[in-house]
Amino acid sequence: MLSRNLFSLFILFFVGISTLDAQVLNPAKWTTEASANDIRVGDEITLIFKATIDHNWYLYSSEFPCEDGPIKTAFTFQPDKSFERIGGIVAINPTDKHDKIFECDVKIFKGTAEFRQKIKVLASPLKISGNYEYQVCTELTGQCVPGDGEFLFDRIKVTGSKSQVLNPAKWTTETSSSEVKAGDEVTLIFKATIDHNWYLYSSEFTCEVGPNKTDFTFQSDKSYEKVGGIIPINPIDKHDKNFDCDVKIFKGKAEFRQKIKVLSSPLKIAGNYKYQVCTDLTNQCVTADGEFLFDGIKVTGSKSQVSIAKSQPPTPKSQVLIDTASIQHPSSSIQDASTITGPQLDPTFAQFDSNGKSLWGFFLLAFFAGLAALLTPCVFPMIPMTVSFFTGRGSKFQAVMYGLSIVIIYTVIGAVLAPLMGPETANHLSTEWIPNLIFFSVFIVFGLSFLGLFEITLPGTFINKVDQQAEKGGLTGVFFMAFTLVLVSFSCTGPLVGSILVSSAGGEVLKPIMGMFAFSLAFAIPFTLFAVFPNWLKSLPKSGGWLNTVKVVLGFIEIALAFKFLSIADQAFHWHILDREINLAIWIVVAALIGIYLMKGFRLPGDTGKDAEDKTISVLRVSLAIITFTFVVYLIPGMWGAPLKALAGYLPPMSTHDFDLLAANRKDNPNEICDVPKFADFLHLPHGLNGYFDYKQALACARQQHKPLFIDFTGHGCTNCREMEARVWSDPQVLKRLKEDFVVVALYVDDKTELPESQWFTSKYDHKVKKTIGKQNADLQIANLNNNAQPFYVLVGNDERVLVSPKPYDLTIENFVKFLDEGKGKFKSLN
Repeated sequence: MLSRNLFSLFILFFVGISTLDAQVLNPAKWTTEASANDIRVGDEITLIFKATIDHNWYLYSSEFPCEDGPIKTAFTFQPDKSFERIGGIVAINPTDKHDKIFECDVKIFKGTAEFRQKIKVLASPLKISGNYEYQVCTELTGQCVPGDGEFLFDRIKVTGSKSQVLNPAKWTTETSSSEVKAGDEVTLIFKATIDHNWYLYSSEFTCEVGPNKTDFTFQSDKSYEKVGGIIPINPIDKHDKNFDCDVKIFKGKAEFRQKIKVLSSPLKIAGNYKYQVCTDLTNQCVTADGEFLFDGIKVTGSKSQVSIAKSQPPTPKSQVLIDTASIQHPSSSIQDASTITGPQLDPTFAQFDSNGKSLWGFFLLAFFAGLAALLTPCVFPMIPMTVSFFTGRGSKFQAVMYGLSIVIIYTVIGAVLAPLMGPETANHLSTEWIPNLIFFSVFIVFGLSFLGLFEITLPGTFINKVDQQAEKGGLTGVFFMAFTLVLVSFSCTGPLVGSILVSSAGGEVLKPIMGMFAFSLAFAIPFTLFAVFPNWLKSLPKSGGWLNTVKVVLGFIEIALAFKFLSIADQAFHWHILDREINLAIWIVVAALIGIYLMKGFRLPGDTGKDAEDKTISVLRVSLAIITFTFVVYLIPGMWGAPLKALAGYLPPMSTHDFDLLAANRKDNPNEICDVPKFADFLHLPHGLNGYFDYKQALACARQQHKPLFIDFTGHGCTNCREMEARVWSDPQVLKRLKEDFVVVALYVDDKTELPESQWFTSKYDHKVKKTIGKQNADLQIANLNNNAQPFYVLVGNDERVLVSPKPYDLTIENFVKFLDEGKGKFKSLN
């Protein structure tokens, strides 16, 4: 019974949405793929079925000896003359488990599951379809869910008869420049596209007796000379079990570069290459070779004065060239990576200001939440009870340890959650629609709880057991006394704590720890001080209906803040369901309800007793109502386009506003741009600025207008970005410079718009395919500037070199003007 209560505790405390009823459970999500998608009649391929299983759930495998037991995973194939099955379905590495319900041994999967079926292709077109059934269970609630689905492999292309020659790697070549002069240096680029489930060995690794390395042989010619050796670009490490040594390989795509110096015309670059590719799926290896010829390079005259590697002045320390070659966009021209002459930008330099302010701001927010928790009906009456506990014992040391125990309990909770909320998941949690809708629901549930619709409580049995431990003497009793306070006050502190944890989910690992430490510090200090100095109790106001008033006001505030999360998802996916005026209307209504409630205009379920019956309104309530209604009046002009700078970071951008009556004034004298910006139908710049949302397009315009490029790395869910735009960009000095002196490009790192497949690329930073606008922009920032914080402003010359140190979040207008002027001045000095 205790274990079930503990599970209930974790669900309520860390998720906060246990009061929501799910109508349909779907704990397993299925995908399919094939070992090859371009085959011939007679080939054998493997069909792969994968399932992603929710946390705390498990899926039964396809084979185990328990006959009268749970439903096994089964796959039924529709018979077709185009293929035949080879053997049966194979479950990949299930784990053993003893099933107590059916009293037998079974095999299960947790987290992920994989099943494989080998087939032989007999004819074209290939038609592979069927259905599957399965069962998933959880010991958390004792639930089991059977499921089924259909599968269809419709992307496998079949051509001709059985292939006798495997060709898992297809090679292409290109150069960093197609027109050079004698004396220039050019980079030759060799690329390989590698079939799924195959890998290619690199050109260099320490394994002497092992697989064949990729090797390039150049034919000697007087028209060029090699500069250095062949360079593999970002291979990955692998331990080769066959040769028992460490090797370097490529998966998906491979790239090698060779620099040459052009000596004369005509330029003749030819040779051959050999390589080896292998697959762990069938344990096959293929050794192959090929020839290359670079015949598209035009050589004119003597050494170029504007060559890629030689034309630009040295990059000053702490500056870096944005190397588009490292992005590997299929449609982009490749530039020589050797043009980076300065060191890479130190990421701590770029992130220090913005992240530091963000963490300290979050610390203060959590601290004030802890103070607010003291004024709730579950907590305030506990102060005299705590004092009476320590007064009889007369130990000030124990009182201090009591407060320290409260801090430790809450901080440990934050430390446990920290690994789940680190930078790897930051972008996903802060912009994906599912996490943000969950966070939105959490805040709504907590807000309704504070309004009195229901009460979130912990299991009474668990609380009683902890309370029994508190009756023990010594420091053990003190610790459990603190633990009892935390548990008993949960119905009031739970929503506040949950809100802090949710707010930290899109930040660094330190955020949940710092947030819980700050909350518990504010929460523990009064208990500790009153326990040490019990005479101070006389100055405290008596408990009463005012405590429920505090709770209700906090509930309204939580409901208003909930729409911030819904707004983030709405902007990232362009749903247009919560534009600026809709968000403002909600806030105006909620704030007005707070003011009316403070003036005793209506009562809620928790308002009982003499305080609720008494129609007299205290001066404090009137003062708070005045502040609330003043806030309402401040919000109202925003419905017609007022910028509301104080709230800029928490509201959707002005571009989503339909009632913007002030837009005409902001669009006077717009700056000129070269062509129609890509993505301008759903992405916008503030304050009537004209600009771009694609780096290549903006750079081309900057070169055409001979202006420096102002790069704004931003995001739909970036609060500080909106604040910078509203409070700094709007300043006449800044806006004038942005319009007249720069070409502006806003690169959204969290936009979810998927690009055509021809524009996808594989990142050199994390080796993942970047398919969306946001993923590609984020990769540009991380791979080339060693920075992933927003806002982040970079001034770039026409040669793509960073002109001055990039600018992070800084609300000082003078500093921003200085940043722009220094960049403009540096641009002029280099041109």
